[in-house]
Parts: sequence; C-alpha cells; structure tokens
Amino acid sequence: MDTIDIEEMFQSLGPVTIKRMFGGKGIYHHGVIIAIDLFDEIMLKADAESGPRFAEAGATQWVYQREGKSPVAMPYWTVPDGAYDDPDEMAKWVGLAYEAGLRAGPTVPKKKSAKKRKDGAGKGR
Repeated sequence: MDTIDIEEMFQSLGPVTIKRMFGGKGIYHHGVIIAIDLFDEIMLKADAESGPRFAEAGATQWVYQREGKSPVAMPYWTVPDGAYDDPDEMAKWVGLAYEAGLRAGPTVPKKKSAKKRKDGAGKGR
C-alpha cells in the first residue's frame, strides 16, 4: 500500500509516521506502533484485550514461522472486512490498534551485553 493510502486509512487518528521494517513498513502514531504493512496487507496491532474483538469480526492473526521453529502468534491482525469501505468502521479499528499500542508501552532496544573475555582482559583490578 502506498503512503497516501496508508495516511488516508489512519486519518481518523491524525498524522502517522511510516518506517521501513521487516521488509515491509511499520505505521506509528505519536511514536507508538499501531500497524504494519507486510506482504501487501495492513495488519493492525491488537492485544489480549482487543484481539477477541478482531477475531469476532472475522480478522485473522498473523502467525510467523521460521523454518524448523514453532509458529509464533504476532500481535497484529488483518483489517476486518467492510472497514476499508466504511471510514467510521475503519476509525474504530485503527483506534483499537492505537489503544493496544499504548498499552504495550514504548519499545526500547535491548542493550548488548559485554562479552566476557577468556583471557581475563577487561576485568577491573
């Protein structure tokens, strides 16, 4: 989906920021990730509170699976049918995605731990 279409989809929230990620795009509102554009499909963020509402509306959850690994359910769901054609319906779903993003809190990159050297160098004396 191109930038103009994404911005239109999320217009009920206000401005969004789009960043490249995972070979797709991350969609943010006020620094909170609320959706991803992956495999030419928008998937909205959900959590334990909002996920059941997405499921009831017929949306499907993204499940990621690496070769030889167990599948992992990701916190992103397809946009429920009908929302693309109804701005009020879309506003409801993107609002739920923003609320889920707020509940998830900020994403802070993990710090790399210092590797211990076998020769003992780098230890305090």
